[in-house]
Amino acid sequence: MIYWQIFLAFFIPGILGYGGGPSSIPLIENEVVDRYEWFTVNEFSEMLALGNALPGPIATKMAGYIGFQQGGILGSVVAIFATVGPSLILMITLLGLLMKFKESPKVKWMTIYIRPVIAVLLGIMTYDFFFSAYEGVGIWQTLFIGGLSFVLMEKMKVHPAYVIAGALAYGALVLG
Repeated sequence: MIYWQIFLAFFIPGILGYGGGPSSIPLIENEVVDRYEWFTVNEFSEMLALGNALPGPIATKMAGYIGFQQGGILGSVVAIFATVGPSLILMITLLGLLMKFKESPKVKWMTIYIRPVIAVLLGIMTYDFFFSAYEGVGIWQTLFIGGLSFVLMEKMKVHPAYVIAGALAYGALVLG
């Protein structure tokens, strides 16, 4: 019975929490604190603060912790699956539809017009990141890290994970 409760406590916020983890936090709180009374408000807020201090998506971290607290390792697995399940099911369903109609002129038209939108969104994100870095460390550090990263990835074919790790180390040692 506890595993079914864990599943419902995270599947419902997963369906209704449009926008990812931050939008589903109040829904998870409602399930965990008010409905099942597994945590008090204070305990939930402490768990949320700890979860925000760790890397990764907040909803899955909360699901893993609460699921483990209530049902052990199996409870953790159930809670994490319930959290990502709605997105996973929808993605597989929509991908199946897209693959079924991939030769349709309407689908081809849609993908042609979606690419520039994605490019613009990525450009806006890059612009925001650049000015956030500029305000944080200055123009010369920003240009140095960006230029060196470009050379390493494009000219020397260094894997992006190593470039990111190097930029983090540089920031910690030189700028930190």
